[in-house]
Amino acid sequence: MIHEAFWQTLAEFVRSSRIVIDRPRGSLHPRYPEFRYPLDYGYLEGTCSGDGQGIDVWIGSDPARQITGVIVTADAKKYDAEIKILLGCTPAEQQEILTFVNQGSQAGLLVERPQTPSLA
Repeated sequence: MIHEAFWQTLAEFVRSSRIVIDRPRGSLHPRYPEFRYPLDYGYLEGTCSGDGQGIDVWIGSDPARQITGVIVTADAKKYDAEIKILLGCTPAEQQEILTFVNQGSQAGLLVERPQTPSLA
């Protein structure tokens, strides 16, 4: 199990950054037009990922936009690895994203955030 401090640190990145959606749901990948984005995709402004750009985010259908997981990617063509934060993604949306990132030279691994028990 991944330590809760990891998820809290990512949550702080999300809280303190503006989310920029530069590839809306249904748009085509700029370099690979055969790939269509299944959900809104963008980055956290003012952050830095392994590729020198902002930390990537996928936005699912839950408007609360809580972190539901991350996808760790490795790209054999670009020779890099990074994470992509999943915000408000249902299990079905997480699988849809994983299928999308596992195209071409890129491979991804889904790490779901553990559910915290309700205090009801």
